[in-house]
Amino acid sequence: MKLLIWNFKESSLKVNFFATCLGAAIYSNASLNAIKLLRKENLEVVFKKDQTCCGQPSYNSGYYEETKKVVLYNIKLYSNNDYPIILPSGSCTGMMRHDYLELFEGHAEFNMVKDFCSRVYELSEFLDKKLQVKYEDKGEPLKITWHSNCHALRVAKVIDSAKNLIRQLKNVELIELEKEEECCGFGGTFSVKEPEISAVMVKEKIKDIESRQVDVIVSADAGCLMNISTAMQKMGSPTKPMHFYDFLASRLGL
Repeated sequence: MKLLIWNFKESSLKVNFFATCLGAAIYSNASLNAIKLLRKENLEVVFKKDQTCCGQPSYNSGYYEETKKVVLYNIKLYSNNDYPIILPSGSCTGMMRHDYLELFEGHAEFNMVKDFCSRVYELSEFLDKKLQVKYEDKGEPLKITWHSNCHALRVAKVIDSAKNLIRQLKNVELIELEKEEECCGFGGTFSVKEPEISAVMVKEKIKDIESRQVDVIVSADAGCLMNISTAMQKMGSPTKPMHFYDFLASRLGL
């Protein structure tokens, strides 16, 4: 599937912003900072007040018919414009850009769904690949490591863009995790259905983080960050967890 080819020569450039559930309920500051990053590039940000879930929790739990209703609702919600739809989450981007297609394969609505999916971008890839932003780091020297969300890594495949943005920050040293591609144990409902297994997985993730001896652990996925930060607090970890778009905005002085 080809993503939307956007005309950057237009005088008024607009994008839709889809905050996601956790981005609205728990990491609202990260969503606000994501919007600041878009506005920094002179984009007008459209925020639909009636936006809802991407449908991933019900989809992963096997409630496909219920998920289809959510998908069609989202498509209708954004049908009054053709602007790109920007998300601060690789997990939800993977759902809306790829899983929607699988859900509607062979259905009459498939082409409509495909057109919608072509408009969906995770924020870091939009900044990196579409806008090709250039950043000036305004922060103090800092060592960080990065946690890759499973869906962002394997489905949306947007991790390289986030790291490209980090590498523009001259005072930030990115130290990779040894087991970066391993799950943190969140997995949405997985952490609820299998709490013992989830707890072991997140402890292993935190051991990896602490072995890097960094100041901050950064991730662009709210679910993973919520899981990791809660466990780190219980374990008394000295490393500070931070949402990527909070981190990026702070480095740029926004």
